[in-house]
Amino acid sequence: MADDDASTDAHLVFRQYLDAVGLHGMAGAEAVGLQATEWYALSVISVEGPLTPGELAVRTGLTTGATTRLIDRLESAGYVRRAADPADRRRLRVEPAADSFPALEETAAPARRRITELLERYTPEQRALLFDYFSRAAPAYRAAAEEVRAAATPPHRRPGRKPSSAR
Repeated sequence: MADDDASTDAHLVFRQYLDAVGLHGMAGAEAVGLQATEWYALSVISVEGPLTPGELAVRTGLTTGATTRLIDRLESAGYVRRAADPADRRRLRVEPAADSFPALEETAAPARRRITELLERYTPEQRALLFDYFSRAAPAYRAAAEEVRAAATPPHRRPGRKPSSAR
């Protein structure tokens, strides 16, 4: 029974951690006047560098149409720009606009500071283990997200939803 309690407690702690990370993302987006999806897209671009709209769609889980609208909003707000791909000028890449990320970095700074302080309490070996986990968990979560999307019923086919022509 004690093992079950410990497992339940560990699961709860982990869920609370994930919820707090999600809450921080939503708060950061709100603080700079963005939607959570826009904040996430900017984070992806910040980490991965310039991406094609298709690559950004895959990374955000949005349709290509929704990604185009997302890029339009971010471009209008001055966060990103569309630029020709130097390797293939027929392709476009979405890249950070000059000096567009300082406000985002400033918004994320308190969390980065707190997490840095927290990580300093761990030994180098413990930090290595934590970062090994992060490096393995991120692709596992992305794969799980793809599984969820693949299994999901498209909104237009959900029970109780009228076909768009009937609206």
